[in-house]
Amino acid sequence: MSAAATTRPTTTGPGTLRTTAAVCRAPGTSWEITELTLDPPHAHEVRVRFHAAGLCRSDDHITSGEALVRTPMVGGHEGAGTVESVGPDVTRVRPGDRIVCSYIPACGTCGPCSSGHQNMCEHGLNAFSGMFGDDSFRFHDDDGTDIGGFCTVGSFSEYAVVSEWACVPIDDDVPFELAALVGCGVPTGWGSAVHAAGVRAGQTVVVYGCGGVGSNALQGARHAGAAVVVAVDPVAFKRESAVTFGATHTVADADAAHDLVAELTGGRMADHAICIPTLMTREVMDSAVAVVGVDGQVTVTAMSRHDDPAITVPASALVGDQKRIRGALFGDSNPLHDIPRLLGLHRAGALRLDELVSRRYRLDQVNDGYADLAAGTILRGVIRHRGD
Repeated sequence: MSAAATTRPTTTGPGTLRTTAAVCRAPGTSWEITELTLDPPHAHEVRVRFHAAGLCRSDDHITSGEALVRTPMVGGHEGAGTVESVGPDVTRVRPGDRIVCSYIPACGTCGPCSSGHQNMCEHGLNAFSGMFGDDSFRFHDDDGTDIGGFCTVGSFSEYAVVSEWACVPIDDDVPFELAALVGCGVPTGWGSAVHAAGVRAGQTVVVYGCGGVGSNALQGARHAGAAVVVAVDPVAFKRESAVTFGATHTVADADAAHDLVAELTGGRMADHAICIPTLMTREVMDSAVAVVGVDGQVTVTAMSRHDDPAITVPASALVGDQKRIRGALFGDSNPLHDIPRLLGLHRAGALRLDELVSRRYRLDQVNDGYADLAAGTILRGVIRHRGD
């Protein structure tokens, strides 16, 4: 009997079912495992049975209150699974298809998508609220409370309804747990170096923060041909792992990075600084601006606390040395192109994905997974839903 057959959903009404999910009820609380009612898919939506979900730091920011996100919320925006049913007008996928969810939908036809910026697709505007484009929800508590799915994915649930435009088909030989990571962390980090920063052969790159996303920025920088890649992270385990993903040098703090880059470049400093710490702060920005040289670029991928003061940069540093600062959402990647591309690189042995998965957890161990992440003992944890 297949794994899918062992975990058939319990229906509660026409088209609805019951699903087990990890929910954050309010900021400052942990993930609660509970049963919810899931509506059937509407037009251009599909119901997915998730097999695997990645434990990304962004979901942790919901429970910590560091992100301004509507709660209650089903966590999980890295997810891969099987399409179980489809709503009206769906054309991209069919029941039975194996898919990974892009945490930002890519319709392919809106203004941003048609101009090569699928990471800014207009159908992703409500992602952090968990609402669909018609301001409605698909998850509901027993008392009727509407519950969002983070980034309208909600992969910390065994079943979820997602936009068809969030679905990217994958081949049969791609393991679900690796596919899940390519829905966010891998293209976000890799693309931050390759697309947003535009690293070129022979350049010097400094990456601040070398966890599940930063490790992929290291891979992207080396893929693009960087000669020197400096990994900056206070956690010894992450610095050790950074070498596996392409770092040529590792240091524990920003001061050490500055001194090392000055020595390696004869004072010319780095071409790029890519900022992917747990949280973006003024101190990280100051260090990044200082570590790049003339015509250098600082690429910011990490989010800051919603209540942090604005990050300021002296105009003299930007004008006199012509330094640049830019943000990167999803690594400036195009999901429909880059997700298959990255899986192809992995298949060819040019991208490390297996090494990203430090530990596997059941759904009811989600809080343990985030405790391990906070302790710095894993790069990426993966939830394997029951039956997998």
